[in-house]
Amino acid sequence: MKLNFCSLSSGSSGNCYYLGNGQNGILIDAGISAKSVCKFLKDIDIPIQNIMGILITHNHIDHIKGLEVLTRRYSLPAFTTQKIWKSVLSPKKKISHDCIREIPLQEKFHLAGFDIEAFPVCHDAPETIGFHICAGDKKITIATDLGHISQTAAPYIKASNLLVIESNYDEQMLANGKYPYYLKERIKSDHGHLGNHQTSDFLADIINDNLSNICLAHLSKNNNTPEIALQTLQQTFSERGIVLNSRQRISILNRNTPTDIINLVE
Repeated sequence: MKLNFCSLSSGSSGNCYYLGNGQNGILIDAGISAKSVCKFLKDIDIPIQNIMGILITHNHIDHIKGLEVLTRRYSLPAFTTQKIWKSVLSPKKKISHDCIREIPLQEKFHLAGFDIEAFPVCHDAPETIGFHICAGDKKITIATDLGHISQTAAPYIKASNLLVIESNYDEQMLANGKYPYYLKERIKSDHGHLGNHQTSDFLADIINDNLSNICLAHLSKNNNTPEIALQTLQQTFSERGIVLNSRQRISILNRNTPTDIINLVE
């Protein structure tokens, strides 16, 4: 089975990821407009009709902006926990009841040829989840928007062949930046976001030959740059004596445009 992963958008202005198997596909989050989702999918030759559902990580607008239109216009089912649904739905949200799918935490369900399991992560929303997605012997983990990596989340992340993980801010840029004190403290908190050094140290701890693709996601526009995030990770690996093998790749996911497609073969 061929597996294709593509980040359509990653950052505080919107998050949306595509995973497909050559026939059908799914979206993880819909934090950009439905029009942009369709355009970006078309750019990578994926018709919206091939999308079998949307996985939602939490209720922040940069993860659900396009959800209402995508479910209403294309009747796409959307999957998340009961608690997250309660925080998403409101009288102003016109999401068809037929499109609402409640999923439990840490129990597998099947969609579009994938076995999927949601796991809790620590972030300042009513509830936030990551997704561990399996196709045959290949495992993909999506873990963005988390202030620290808990003992519950860590095993899912460690088991990945392709990992999408947050590297939100550079610690020095955040400290010296113009954000107010309360916002800096929120971002740095255990329910905020992961900094470059936090992410790099964790990746250095778990790196193994099966982890073929590391995708650094949700970079801050104001408190990070792709160059700094990558340099931090590379420096951490160098200090630990870690040398990647020829199959291992590090990618920085774009804020507003699709990245190159990553192909995994099951």
